[in-house]
Formats: sequence, structure tokens, C-alpha cells
Amino acid sequence: MELDYKAIGKRVKIARIRADLSQEALAEKAGLSVTHMSNIETGNTKLSLPMAVSLANALDVTVDEFLCDSVIRSKEVFSREAQLLLEDCDDYEIRILTDLLKAAKETLRRDKRLKEQK
Repeated sequence: MELDYKAIGKRVKIARIRADLSQEALAEKAGLSVTHMSNIETGNTKLSLPMAVSLANALDVTVDEFLCDSVIRSKEVFSREAQLLLEDCDDYEIRILTDLLKAAKETLRRDKRLKEQK
């Protein structure tokens, strides 16, 4: 199995932005150079397990938050992400997004049943 280091880097960057940290501040907290931090976020360098743990601790997140795009069973991470996306929505936005989610879910399940029938 190949890890998607660009997706991992993107999730590190999202967690950094949520924590309201600059690349420089996170690099310092995690004991990295700013260049290495930038390369991790862009996926231009592979992230070691010790570095993933160091970044997760510095950002107060779990390592699975970085890896969820590469792991099959990541329901908890994606559920939490969906909840965060909805937090600042008003009533109208919630209604529209719920309708979209219902339609997408129905389509996914319908397509899954069609594939199983083949």
C-alpha cells in the first residue's frame, strides 16, 4: 500500500491553520526546519512516524487525522470533519447541505446495489 504524502501534508496544513499557527511556529514546536515543514505540507518529503507523532502532539490532534485518507476505517475522523464543517452554518445552509448529503448518500447506495447485481 502506498501512502498519499500530498494528502497527509494537506491535512497537516489544515490542522496547523485550525490551530492558528504559522509554518514557522509549528516547525519550532515540532523541532523542524521551516523548509522541512514546508516540504511536509506540500507532500514533497515523506513524513516519518516519529515526525507524524511530533506534529500531532504540537497540533493537539491524533496521528489518524493525518492518515485518514490512506486508511480504510476512518469513519470517526471524517464524521468529526463533517461536524466541524457544519459548525458555523446558519439554518438555511444546514438545510441545503443536509439535502445534498441525503442525495449523495442515496446515489452512493443505489450505485453500490447496481454494482453488486453485476
